[in-house]
Amino acid sequence: MPEQPDTILLVAGLGNPGEEYAHTRHNAGFMTIDELARRAGVRYWKSQAGAEVATVSRGGRTVVLAKPQSFMNTSGGPVSKLCSAYGVTPQQLLVVHDEMDIPAGDVRVKFGGGHAGHNGLRSIIDKLGSREFSRVRVGIGQAPGRMPGADFVLRQLKGAFAEEFALEVDKAATIVETCLDDGVSHARDQHNGLHKADSSA
Repeated sequence: MPEQPDTILLVAGLGNPGEEYAHTRHNAGFMTIDELARRAGVRYWKSQAGAEVATVSRGGRTVVLAKPQSFMNTSGGPVSKLCSAYGVTPQQLLVVHDEMDIPAGDVRVKFGGGHAGHNGLRSIIDKLGSREFSRVRVGIGQAPGRMPGADFVLRQLKGAFAEEFALEVDKAATIVETCLDDGVSHARDQHNGLHKADSSA
């Protein structure tokens, strides 16, 4: 019988450190964590296990917010170390990441599954030895034309593109809060499929 999501105690947003990556689609996870921290009034971050870490109180429990600083492809190291440090099981972990297989503007919740070619997820699965963690997937869509995928996800967002992405990040933060308050399964049932695109991915 497959595992089921548990009460979330650690939210890890994936991205790349450095100003050159700050306003890119690939940093959707970092941006979502920053928005969650802003809403919670976080004033203090610490460096721990290769990540920027803050704690917030949610529903009478402490939740860890984390931004791994090891670059996307090796996110699993800091995430697994934080899980060990805080006694968090994979079922209590929520990862926020960009997702090319979901249309831009759509945010979906998922528990378990593979990495779908996402190197950040691949690293986490490898280091945890488990796929049984929750994900909030921020849709960015496919690269236009013949643009390489790496160029698309790492291109600096400006103007209307930046404004639209900020709205999507805001939506992702709200969905993470639903996961924290009402559970991952409830958030999935409430939010998946609200976009016009197919929600089965």
